[in-house]
Amino acid sequence: MEPIRFHPDIERIPEDEARLTDEIVARMGAASRCAFERHRHAIRDAHAKSHAVLKGTLTVHDGLPPALRQGLFAAPATYEVAARLSSAPGDIHSDAIPAPRGFAIKVLGVPGERLSPEIGGANQDFLMVNFPTLAFGTVARYQVLLGVLEANSHAPDIVQRLVAGVARGAKEAVEALGGTPGATLDGLARDNHHPLGETYHTQGALRFGEHVAKLSLAPASPEVRALTGQPVEDVRHSTMRDAIGAFFERHGAAYTLRAQLCVDADAMPVEDAAVPWDEALSPHRPVATLRFGPQAAYTPGRQVCGDDLLSFNPWNGIAAHRPLGGIMRIRRAAYDRSSRFRHAMNDRPRAEPSRLDEIPD
Repeated sequence: MEPIRFHPDIERIPEDEARLTDEIVARMGAASRCAFERHRHAIRDAHAKSHAVLKGTLTVHDGLPPALRQGLFAAPATYEVAARLSSAPGDIHSDAIPAPRGFAIKVLGVPGERLSPEIGGANQDFLMVNFPTLAFGTVARYQVLLGVLEANSHAPDIVQRLVAGVARGAKEAVEALGGTPGATLDGLARDNHHPLGETYHTQGALRFGEHVAKLSLAPASPEVRALTGQPVEDVRHSTMRDAIGAFFERHGAAYTLRAQLCVDADAMPVEDAAVPWDEALSPHRPVATLRFGPQAAYTPGRQVCGDDLLSFNPWNGIAAHRPLGGIMRIRRAAYDRSSRFRHAMNDRPRAEPSRLDEIPD
């Protein structure tokens, strides 16, 4: 099937979206202030706990077919990349609590019309999570989910572990809340597999030049492929940081960045991030290779840089990769508010690097 052409009408904005966005961002702001009082330090609204900050390169493949030669991927090139690996909750919890993992990459020096020129710099951020769909994939349903997440984030660790352990048997409760069961259970009941062996997804759609796509990042080199599905043993508070750090002391890693083009706007909607895009209709197709050499993945300098200085935002990029759909639209307001609060309360400037040597070794 041929990929659909991007056009602005592919997005359908509900009449009450602005109101819901204001309400959700206000609730997230209140949660941020509570977290600041607990830690006396401002953290992210989501993916607050980092496990590694990496420096690497992204090489766009030569010989891509026309449908894939779009935006950043229009011509073969190699870019410097900063990456941050994290856990999804908006607070700092023990790694013994299973949680979705995040893989955010910042591609440096990407030419093109800027989506958010006020951010500064010339970088392209792609934010991914290790499952392909978002439990409550519209803004209206996300407002329902927010209360569940807030309650769970404040529960004692033992309660959160129980929630994760029984989540796969909770379909009726999920349906009653208006969510998509499979996606919700993926979000609540993650195994503690090694983060480096996971496949990561943008979940929401984005413009892909003349087309529409979702992106994914899959292990490519033998060392990280061997970690796929492998549990991390004896998990304690910061075990994921230690496991990733131990890996990069000895090995480099390579991942394949892939695009799944939208070929049917009804079967592959942009306005509901809970609906999986059928790989039988449109497979994930390689467009670039992400490489990291052996390195110290989480030195004190990198921790401060990743947690207090850097921001990763799906709206920090070029117009050719504009985020699409309600969940992506609300992220524009949410990420901006979170970043401003975090940097102001920690008295740190927001850093948008232009070279990798600006990030500590």
